[in-house]
Amino acid sequence: MLKIAIAGCAGRMGLTLVKAVLQSPNAQLVAGSERPEFDEQAALAQLETVGCKQLFITSHPDVLVEEADVVLDFTSPESTLAIAKAAAKFKRVHIVGTTGFSDVEKRELALYAQEARIVQSGNFSIGVNLMETLVEQTARLLDDSYDIEIFEMHHKHKKDAPSGTALMFGEAVARGRNVRLGDKKVVSRDGITGERNQGDIGFTAARGGDVVGIHEVMFAGPGEMIEIKHQGYNRDIYANGALRAAFWAQSQKAGLYSMKDVLGLTG
Repeated sequence: MLKIAIAGCAGRMGLTLVKAVLQSPNAQLVAGSERPEFDEQAALAQLETVGCKQLFITSHPDVLVEEADVVLDFTSPESTLAIAKAAAKFKRVHIVGTTGFSDVEKRELALYAQEARIVQSGNFSIGVNLMETLVEQTARLLDDSYDIEIFEMHHKHKKDAPSGTALMFGEAVARGRNVRLGDKKVVSRDGITGERNQGDIGFTAARGGDVVGIHEVMFAGPGEMIEIKHQGYNRDIYANGALRAAFWAQSQKAGLYSMKDVLGLTG
């Protein structure tokens, strides 16, 4: 039985993860975490809405990690790095769905992966990861006479933009074209911008309502448009992918992995 702890257990994604673990016959929910200022009774009330009647809740990363074989973590970069440090200390599995990392924070996460087994992805949906592979292949086959635009929309509470998934697709395009995303990324257009530069990778982010996630990559070429799109209808797709990654990572050595590794889409 896999012992699982969930960071941010009373948040929107945390509750989805709790429900998924409770429904898994091979997993046991052993702990959750919330911010120090979060009211424990309020958290427990939220957990009851998904069928969890009692749970040990802590605000200390070491305590959370020590209780479990695996930590599922869709929180914030600051919180995730603290948990990753503890995962390295106890040599645990850390499944990271957090987005919005800076380059410095990405390097710190990779450092902790020298001791922990970390699976990090901007999106744990199986469909999204399949789409990432298709996007990379398409970018490799088409030359830069095809202009690439990446559109994403999420609920109004999302704090970072472009989304981690949109950036995944941007990196896939860059790999396909053998360029650096940072050299080609365009995330803002306003006013008199001039003509588009050939080879640019454009991003558009929309926010509103309770949209779980819409992502579309458009290849606009001479006389034709190719569109690859994914739409998520609920957060269960991310929770189920995260659980799949948790079981997969048990047999791996320390390192930093992606959901594509879990699905066998690399190499």
